[in-house]
Amino acid sequence: MATLPADWKPAAAGLAGRTTLIVGATGGLGRASALACADAGATVVLLGRKVPALEKLYDEIEALGAPTPAIYPLNLEGATPADYEELADTIARECGGLDGIVHAAAHFAGLQPLGQIKPEEWMRVLQVNLNGPFLLIQALLPLLLQSPDASIVFVEDDAARVRKSFWGAYGVAKAAQNGLAAILHDETENTSVRVASLLPPPMRTALRRMAYFGENTLDRPEPADFAAAVVYLLGRDGAAVRGDTLDLRSTH
Repeated sequence: MATLPADWKPAAAGLAGRTTLIVGATGGLGRASALACADAGATVVLLGRKVPALEKLYDEIEALGAPTPAIYPLNLEGATPADYEELADTIARECGGLDGIVHAAAHFAGLQPLGQIKPEEWMRVLQVNLNGPFLLIQALLPLLLQSPDASIVFVEDDAARVRKSFWGAYGVAKAAQNGLAAILHDETENTSVRVASLLPPPMRTALRRMAYFGENTLDRPEPADFAAAVVYLLGRDGAAVRGDTLDLRSTH
């Protein structure tokens, strides 16, 4: 695993001229990443399922004086391959290209024994956390390959924690997502597309609260504390982590 250089700070226009798709843009790390990328000069495409939340984030980004963002409402749970193809066509037409994807969307239904998980919920979790990212990459990879320096960032979860009892479909999906990232890296190693993963420590998020009811989530760091690492992976400096995981657990 790699670590963020101790003296690294985002440059004021480090992502200028780049278009970045933030998947799960209204979640904890997704929202923080969108703001950080916009502040670094990127044109961000905000993908999420809640239009009011997307519109609020849009206004926040505009208030930064950053490049005008775009909103793309899409529910990964029910999206079809045709929906992802339409997304690719829209980004190509409206943005002129794509230079990065941040997979920050996650669906977690709570801790539960495997024998008690309803089949519908199992499929829902896999659809959002695994099938969605695969279908999205399949549709957008041709567009990314046209960029001279593109980056795909997956957000990992701690394998030592989520591959244990009661993490169910979420733990399985995260393990499989790691495999997806590894295979994608191997297939794109000699192209302009870089694949890397980000492993933050436990954060102050809704997912964390669902899994640890007795914990004071306010003791955990904000997702915004780790958004600079997303900017690092999306920019040219992030080439140092190609095919690897940027481990932020020691920073907090």
